[in-house]
Amino acid sequence: MAGPRVEVDGALLEGGGQILRVSTALSCLLGLPLRVQKIRAGRSTPGLRSVCLLLQVSLPCVLFAASPSELRLRGGTNAEMAPQIDYTAMVFKPIVEKFGFKLNCDIKMRGYYPKGGGEVIVQMSPVKRLNPVILTERGSVTKIHGRAFVAGVLPFKVAKEIAAAAVRCIRKEFRDLYVNIQPVQEPKDQAFGNGSGIIVIAETSTGCLLAGSSLGKRGVNADKVGIEAAEMLLANLRYGGAVDEYLQDQLIIFMALASGVSRIKTGPVTLHTQTAIHFAEQLAKAKFTVKKSEDEEDASKDTYIIECQGIGMTNPNL
Repeated sequence: MAGPRVEVDGALLEGGGQILRVSTALSCLLGLPLRVQKIRAGRSTPGLRSVCLLLQVSLPCVLFAASPSELRLRGGTNAEMAPQIDYTAMVFKPIVEKFGFKLNCDIKMRGYYPKGGGEVIVQMSPVKRLNPVILTERGSVTKIHGRAFVAGVLPFKVAKEIAAAAVRCIRKEFRDLYVNIQPVQEPKDQAFGNGSGIIVIAETSTGCLLAGSSLGKRGVNADKVGIEAAEMLLANLRYGGAVDEYLQDQLIIFMALASGVSRIKTGPVTLHTQTAIHFAEQLAKAKFTVKKSEDEEDASKDTYIIECQGIGMTNPNL
């Protein structure tokens, strides 16, 4: 680690783990000595170790390694305040692979709040460089599918109720589309603790994937869990973006490292995304612009184009 140490203010913008994840990954890749002050200053409680958040910090690093990597990630797989592993596997993975790499994700054990206890094995080979991506054409919704799950002591009927409520909610807006949400009882040997939840994914004619998800909580009835996920998906679809609100921030670091100009179209830019952009600019010196979409069909919508001139990071090991 050569060069002057970079001081990062952990209380800026989102003031949470996002700052640590983005700045740690970039520090590792760019060889920048780093000190993060006031980590998670904006957070009331320490975060549950989420497998999906561990992947966010480690994935960019191993893409520029000398040889193939296998990550054994342990923690919560379906936890609050983090993407669910199903989102990571079914939405994040196929979209992030457009940057020009393949990633294998094997869910060995699911783990729920508060104990965690999940395990996911991720394998990937390094790349010479990342391709830029253009994700601006939403296309039309061609199918909506998902899974509603229960694990541990929760009865299977809860998963069925969650799924049915989500389907009813989506059908109000998509009358002619087949909506297939599978209720699932997680096998006892593949789930640690008790939990319930749902993910609903819309696929479009141009290959975009947008989602809504929700987790069951004590005292919250099953219908409400299903409706929350469905409404999140419908809200994401109404913006007309090609990327949903939970994918936008996860793509920023890859856009920053890619060789060339990347562009994504999305709904309102989240605080997590603003935070990722801020630190990608400060540390990697990538150039981002965020502007309102000028397409006619977006005139009445809160739709934005995030564009990045990537730094063209190349893998010195390959």
